[in-house]
Amino acid sequence: MSDGPEPARVDVGVGPHPGPWPSDPRYDPELLAAGDRRNVADRYRYWTVEAIAADLASRARPVHVAVENLQHDFNIGSIVRTANAFGAAGVHIVGRRRWNRRGAMRTEAYLAVHHHDDLPALASWAGHGGLPIVGVDNLPGAVDLRDVGLPAAVVLLLGQEGPGLSEAAREAVDAVAAIPQVGSTRSINAGAAAAIALWEWVRRHDPR
Repeated sequence: MSDGPEPARVDVGVGPHPGPWPSDPRYDPELLAAGDRRNVADRYRYWTVEAIAADLASRARPVHVAVENLQHDFNIGSIVRTANAFGAAGVHIVGRRRWNRRGAMRTEAYLAVHHHDDLPALASWAGHGGLPIVGVDNLPGAVDLRDVGLPAAVVLLLGQEGPGLSEAAREAVDAVAAIPQVGSTRSINAGAAAAIALWEWVRRHDPR
């Protein structure tokens, strides 16, 4: 039995372009004709995936997010979506190649997602780019995120949900930042931790 009337359907996005159609090659003729129901910002309505990705890459912030994928962590999709929202330069998945894309909401199509076989491979890549690695975990000796050195160009490394940063990760990082908590739980969701760390980076380095 129903508890009441079904909620009205709310269409996402926009319908067919009313015309005249723009001649800019960034626009997708199929989307112009059928409408754009994707979860994209209004400035990207009717654009092709390739055009959106190129525009984001041209304006990407010099912060990368890396995450260990040792046990098929379901949070990786959420981390990818968060990195896209904050304009990160890329996401780096360390360990298993397969990851659950459901939480990404297809945002993996719009930003660079890299794979590294292990932590030494990530550290080598970061070293060649002159990028320090800052781990995000509530480990003994970790520095409060609000006080830790957070360079303008950096890789933020998150561990697996539950165990946190692996021993190999702890050896690879230049510093470990802890997100202050006052509740009963030892840690917070890895996707939420990525969002908080990225927000702190934005607060310091891109106050716009």
